[in-house]
Amino acid sequence: MNKTRFKTAAVIGTGMMGPGIAATLALGGARTTILSRSEESAAQGLESAHQQLRVLAENGLEEFAQVRDAVDRLDTSVAFDRTVGRVDLVIESAPEKMELKQKMFAHMDAIAERSAVLATNTSGLSITAIAARCRHPERVLTTHFWNPPHLMPLVEIVLGEKTSVPVAQAVRDLLAVCGKVPVIVKKDRPGQIGNRLQMALVREAAYIVGAGIAGVEDVDLVVKNGFGLRMPVYGIFEHQDAVGLDMGLSIVDYVAKDLYNEPKAPDFYRNKVAAGELGAKTGNGFYDWSKKSIADVKARRDRFVMNFLRSERSKKRATAG
Repeated sequence: MNKTRFKTAAVIGTGMMGPGIAATLALGGARTTILSRSEESAAQGLESAHQQLRVLAENGLEEFAQVRDAVDRLDTSVAFDRTVGRVDLVIESAPEKMELKQKMFAHMDAIAERSAVLATNTSGLSITAIAARCRHPERVLTTHFWNPPHLMPLVEIVLGEKTSVPVAQAVRDLLAVCGKVPVIVKKDRPGQIGNRLQMALVREAAYIVGAGIAGVEDVDLVVKNGFGLRMPVYGIFEHQDAVGLDMGLSIVDYVAKDLYNEPKAPDFYRNKVAAGELGAKTGNGFYDWSKKSIADVKARRDRFVMNFLRSERSKKRATAG
């Protein structure tokens, strides 16, 4: 049951992230409006949210009754000002363009109720910069949902330089009610937490292949069958404490000398982009996608996440019983 201050919400955007975020908020008990420019795209966003909710129920991740209630809490609108002006929380999931977001947030800040919280789902843009034109930047923050948002537990709540800590805590409470695992990012830095860690790994992986140390497939196999396999239940710092910081320190000092440390992507990555090899959307990237299916890869990802979440839910039920 939603016992937080957020009873109503609006989600701006009907693309990859918006519907899943809306479904999440509705599951948490907030009456949620999917806000779009056209009736057609709004309807498509609503159907996507409904489909994602059905996936949760069909895979035992939510009760069918809870999903029915969430569906009843979802609606759509193309009336931007009227919708933003009446809700407790707005989460924006528009394209990653700073000027667009600054204008949008300045406008929302001017028309929203004084108690409303304004959030962006940006995965990298500075929330301090986004809020720079707002009269009340203390109620502006980032809620970075991970893709796909209806499945992935993590949400990074990023504080701008003027974000109110109580506001961030209130949003954290709501997301916890929604079944997410919210974390507070205290400083507004590029990449937040998750993408900073992920980009360090991407950078080194590209360097390893470009330097001829190993091939693309073998690097991915190392991640999927080595440290990546244990990461859902065994964090970086837990591992360091387990092996001992004295040993860990010596390994870090030894390996760090040979890591790629340039403040840019390795040439191997850059050359791929220059050659127009942009990944699955162009048919070639690090892999030849005429021989692989990106839909199959994503389906495998989602099955793994759902299996893990089901296992965790079963453990919680057993503990509670």
